[in-house]
Amino acid sequence: MTDNDSEHPVDAAAGHIPVMLDEVMDWIAPRPGGRYLDATLGLGGHAGRIMELTSGGARLLGLDRDRQALDAARARLAPYGERVVTAHMSFRFFESALAEAGWDAVDGVIADLGVSSLQLDSAERGFSFVHDGPLDMRMDPDSGAEPAANIVNTASCERLKKLIWEYGEEPLAGRIARAVVAAREEKKIETTLELARIVAAAYPARRRALARNHPATRTFQALRIAVNRELEEIETFLGRVIDFLRPGGRVAVISFHSLEDRIVKRIFRRESTDCLCPWEYPVCRCGHARKLILPMRKPLVPGVGEMRRNSRSRSAKLRVAERVGKES
Repeated sequence: MTDNDSEHPVDAAAGHIPVMLDEVMDWIAPRPGGRYLDATLGLGGHAGRIMELTSGGARLLGLDRDRQALDAARARLAPYGERVVTAHMSFRFFESALAEAGWDAVDGVIADLGVSSLQLDSAERGFSFVHDGPLDMRMDPDSGAEPAANIVNTASCERLKKLIWEYGEEPLAGRIARAVVAAREEKKIETTLELARIVAAAYPARRRALARNHPATRTFQALRIAVNRELEEIETFLGRVIDFLRPGGRVAVISFHSLEDRIVKRIFRRESTDCLCPWEYPVCRCGHARKLILPMRKPLVPGVGEMRRNSRSRSAKLRVAERVGKES
């Protein structure tokens, strides 16, 4: 983002500031007549900018499994009429949305993997411990997915420990898991602040005092990832969406923690390599042909100005890959 906030209007009602908006647009380079997939539409910030830059001349397909966010995005994008099509679904099912729209290929793909401002700021959604709310964390409450409260109150100590360690990368996963199990034996854990207090109390006092973030941050991340099966979703989506990019088309992915970024990095590297056989094979047996080129070797991160304006952008990383063209 530039230093001039007026260039990128903020949805004041939702406090929505699209992350790395200028950088994403520079790499996607939307053009009139192009077809673009916003796989995580959110409140429509990136999608809206695509339509603005093309003077409404692009076509856009936006997906989101959060119905509340989708409704807000639809209202924001309504001026573009039938050029914008939206669908209530997880991005892992993007192929059915493309088929429904009659698209067989796209010129650009955007996936912003972060939790939206709307989700974080709505206490009743249970994503954050800033305000008290039910332990839910489902991005689509109608999906039938298991809410976080079920995991917290029924999972074994070993499962909780593994979940918090693997998805939260929390060094104190064992202590936290044992504290949760002990607390739920006294009383069912039902709200975000209840859980946050339990996790904080599991931290040694000195470590708690020196922590940069709230002690519950990693545990809440782990539960959210588990509830929404986020890593599986990313793996499935990225592994298939590349095949729908036109030659020269680009996919831009914004991740917010190392687990997401590792998946994006691994898939991009794999698909930009011709042979995946073990090095000791004298000839290629896999027949794998590269589908991507990587215009950047390292991810981009937000500038200082953007991080000052939008603290939620601080951990963002942008990776971009380009579909191999005929000339490649």
